[in-house]
Formats: sequence, structure tokens, C-alpha cells
Amino acid sequence: MVNDTISDMLTRIRNANLAKHETVFVLNTKTNQRISEILKKEGYIEDFLIPEKSAEKLQLTLKYLDNLKKPCITNLKRLSSPGLRIYSSYKEIPRVLNGMGVVIVSTSKGLMTDREARLTKIGGELLCSIW
Repeated sequence: MVNDTISDMLTRIRNANLAKHETVFVLNTKTNQRISEILKKEGYIEDFLIPEKSAEKLQLTLKYLDNLKKPCITNLKRLSSPGLRIYSSYKEIPRVLNGMGVVIVSTSKGLMTDREARLTKIGGELLCSIW
């Protein structure tokens, strides 16, 4: 049983990118679904879907830049963990690579990117950074 589904998801995506896999399966939770939506919207993954046979898994289709299969995701980093939660006000949310990357923030309004959190002036728990 996995205690930290977000870390598990990030590790599976990282390993699949390094192995140059087309798809990867991750646990189907509401948080993982929302993170997948953000990754798709920001252009880091091609698509995600929930197969009918297995409702407990999400299938992510990874995105690569060219024929050499260079991954769109350079790095995935878990910021807040179950043992050490990291919270930030909207003014103190870090910028990843001067705005080129994304920080996913868990707020009272749901999961959102660092840009959306700054625009709505809502802080929260810093889940992970992606670039």
C-alpha cells in the first residue's frame, strides 16, 4: 500500500520518462486526477484517461519533444511531504526557473498552479514543482 500517492505518481512519471515509455499507469485519486489535468493544461503530458477495466488506475500519455524522444518534463520535485508540510502565502510562492516551470499548490479552492494562486491571491501547501 502506498502512503504518499503524489510522490508515487511523480516517481512513476520520472521513471517512465527516463525509460522513454509512451504511457504510464498511476493510482487513481482525486488529487492525482487534478495534478494530471494541470500537467495536461501546462503541456507536460499529452493526455490522461481512466481505463474502463481498471478504475483504480490513471493512464498518462507522456509527451516528448522530437524524434529523439526528449521528454517535456526535465525535473519533478516533491516539495511538501506527509512528514514535513510546506505552506506558503501567495506572495511567497517560489517561482521555478523564473516562471518557466510550475509549482502545484493545494489551496482552499482546490489544486492550482503557482500563477493561478498568485492571481487569485490564495496561498496553500506547495505540493511539487515541475520544469
